[in-house]
Amino acid sequence: MRESKSQKIERAAKIVQILFKEYPNSKCSLNYKSAHELLVATILSAQCTDHRVNIVTKDLFLKYKKPADFAYSNISALSRDIHSCGYYNQKAKSIQGSSLSIVEEYKGLVPNTMAELIKLPGVGRKTANCILGEFYGQPSVVIDTHMIRIMNLLNFTKCNDPKKIELELMDIFDKKDWVKLTHMIIDHGRAVCIARRPQCSECTLSPLCPSVNNK
Repeated sequence: MRESKSQKIERAAKIVQILFKEYPNSKCSLNYKSAHELLVATILSAQCTDHRVNIVTKDLFLKYKKPADFAYSNISALSRDIHSCGYYNQKAKSIQGSSLSIVEEYKGLVPNTMAELIKLPGVGRKTANCILGEFYGQPSVVIDTHMIRIMNLLNFTKCNDPKKIELELMDIFDKKDWVKLTHMIIDHGRAVCIARRPQCSECTLSPLCPSVNNK
């Protein structure tokens, strides 16, 4: 029997309640002290663990203290400084390019709208939503690999397109839970709903998960 939208919204609310109980301390695992540091850390986190990013940014943010330091840095030196995060040449270009735009177009302040953020070099909706939700406190849904995989398993989406999934989830989940939802799903994906070996028998979401009930 096909699930109606109202039933889906009701199931989503129950899932959020369970997640809040399971992961009450879920939060962004990237270390930062400013919107720009969060932007840099998020760019570095692509195809890299947050743990590795935090190791790199500990020294990076001591060397480059403000957007202008990144904007007018030696690109080769910056690449070396972030080498262990992988894709270092492209990430260095994105960090320098976005920092230059922030310095020259926004007086050194990271913009606080989606439209402005995604105009910055190397900044897509994932990074923009992270900044909007984490730093500026605006309701936003960050779509990462955990969100794509688990939301498909929960049958809240049937695609892998991040923007489409973002809009679908915004239509199902309560706005006040958007930011926290991503962090809780990431924690759940790391602890229980592990890619290629999900622990369904131990999962508190199993009674509400169509993928389990259809096995």
